[in-house]
Parts: sequence; structure tokens; C-alpha cells
Amino acid sequence: MEKKLTCIVCPLGCELVVTEKNGVVSVSGNTCPKGEAYAKNELTNPMRTVTSTVLCEDGGLVSVKTDTTIPKEKMQECMQIINSITAKLPISVGDIIIKDVFGSNIVATQNRSK
Repeated sequence: MEKKLTCIVCPLGCELVVTEKNGVVSVSGNTCPKGEAYAKNELTNPMRTVTSTVLCEDGGLVSVKTDTTIPKEKMQECMQIINSITAKLPISVGDIIIKDVFGSNIVATQNRSK
């Protein structure tokens, strides 16, 4: 199996070719070890940071994100959880809005006051 990827770890955006043969994954096109690690992870266990907004009790929105990556296949379920709550004000950057969503906390990325 062969897959082409663009590395997103740094601004270089290396064009990577990831090959899997008999359980062995090899990467070419990377200019640093981070690109190799990214490509192998993307092939075997893709993870994502989710960014979104949460409804606040005053009808406004607050921007949020996962504080660690979650499995890519859990993104839709994560969004359903995020969309099911209403946050209480005031909110400060870094406040945990929802605890332990697939091993990550949903945290505020902006301040909101009453």
C-alpha cells in the first residue's frame, strides 16, 4: 500500500510517500524525523485536534478546542458532544468546558463575560 501525504508538522510542507509492506511502514520525502513520525502515525493511528464553538447561556458562542488530539474517527461524536451543551458564563481562556472527551478536555480559547 502506498499513500501520498503533505506533512503538516512545520511550514515546509514536505510531500511524503508512505509505503506499507508486510507490516513495515517506510516514509520518503521528509526532511526531518518529525515528518516521518507524522506520516507513520497518519497511516496507522490518525489523530486530530478539534476546534469548534459552544453555545453560551446568553445565546452567544465561545470558541473551544480539544487540549490534546483525539482519534480521527471520533471527531463526529466529539462534535455531537460539543453541540449538546450550553456553557455558563463567565469563561476564561483555558477553562475546561467539557472534561474527558475521548481522553481530551474541551477548553475555551477565548474569554467571555456575563
